[in-house]
Amino acid sequence: MRRRWFSDIDIPINVLSRLSARALHRLKYVSKEWYGLISDRSFIRFQLKNTESVSGLFFQEVYRWSDKDIESISYIPIELEGVKVWNNILSFLPENVVILSSNNGLICCRSCFPTPTPIIYVCNPLNKQWMPVKWPNLPRSCSISLAFDPFLNPIDASTDFKLVAVSATEAGADEEEEMEEELCFVLDIYSSKTGLWRRSQECCKCKYKLAKNKGILVEGILHWLTDGDQILMFDPENEISWLITVPVAASQFSSIPEMCIGESQGKLYYVIISEDGLQLWVLEDRFTSQWDLKCFTSLEELEKQNSKELHDIPRKVGSRLCKDMLAWIDPLAFKDGIVFLKVSANVYSYQFENGRLKILCDAATLGPKSMHSPIIAPYTMSLVPLDM
Repeated sequence: MRRRWFSDIDIPINVLSRLSARALHRLKYVSKEWYGLISDRSFIRFQLKNTESVSGLFFQEVYRWSDKDIESISYIPIELEGVKVWNNILSFLPENVVILSSNNGLICCRSCFPTPTPIIYVCNPLNKQWMPVKWPNLPRSCSISLAFDPFLNPIDASTDFKLVAVSATEAGADEEEEMEEELCFVLDIYSSKTGLWRRSQECCKCKYKLAKNKGILVEGILHWLTDGDQILMFDPENEISWLITVPVAASQFSSIPEMCIGESQGKLYYVIISEDGLQLWVLEDRFTSQWDLKCFTSLEELEKQNSKELHDIPRKVGSRLCKDMLAWIDPLAFKDGIVFLKVSANVYSYQFENGRLKILCDAATLGPKSMHSPIIAPYTMSLVPLDM
């Protein structure tokens, strides 16, 4: 019955599909007819073709010296004026969770530890739909990321996704070559089509551990930043993994730089802040590690453009000489031309297009553990349904 709406009301479809997911979610309750149209999978796929910018930021504190999870989650909407933080956006789930990753309107999260029966949840916070996934027999320290692309896997009949769990195991070095011990990343894949986990035959040797901004999906490829000068990449469709080199090695700087990765317009981006300034690089060739410098701003210019928010930044950034020192300015995540920054005890958004900082909230709003390696997940709203 829903299909007939497309042949009868082409003009409303063309008009409504230009609206944001948030606006459409409210409008579908205007009438039964609008509810049927806006809930139709074909309409949702049509609406997804319109570029929707990042809606907000999920923020979760982490204990530094405890295996117990912090249960509270903050959501910071960036489109609203003034400082506002929501704390109950995932309250529709059956238990408190830890954020794992996000893309194309879906969130991947898991039960808070300790728990005897952990569950992974894939959910859409906008329509409050969710699906449970059995926790695999893997260590808690594994990094689980969501791979969902509605254009590579059309949602006309069902919403198909994959989960990729990355675990690090020690790979013994060849004693004759006298190489230092490496880590070997093994990958387990869950498919919503089969409802099963399986171990991939692919593995990747690397000297480094995974760092923040885990599981960035770009055109079907997952990317993980490491704490070295490499990025782990994995194609879950073809089950191929490889490493690429970041555009600027950390050893080139006299102070300790901070960096993050993110996605914008189907490209992988690398943000780095050092005594040289704020740099934004875009990956042009994923197989040759070819990067292009998209934007550069010196710290002096950054401070000049944002004199009310920043003070003496060149000295503060340049004085960080060891990783144990808390970074004064730290890029937390990047999405759609916006980098989310921790500056002292505040969280800001910075638009590369106009060079302006906007305060989102302060540490007092987020909690006492908010400045020590928090979990960050940029979020873009969508109407994508999840079949229960």
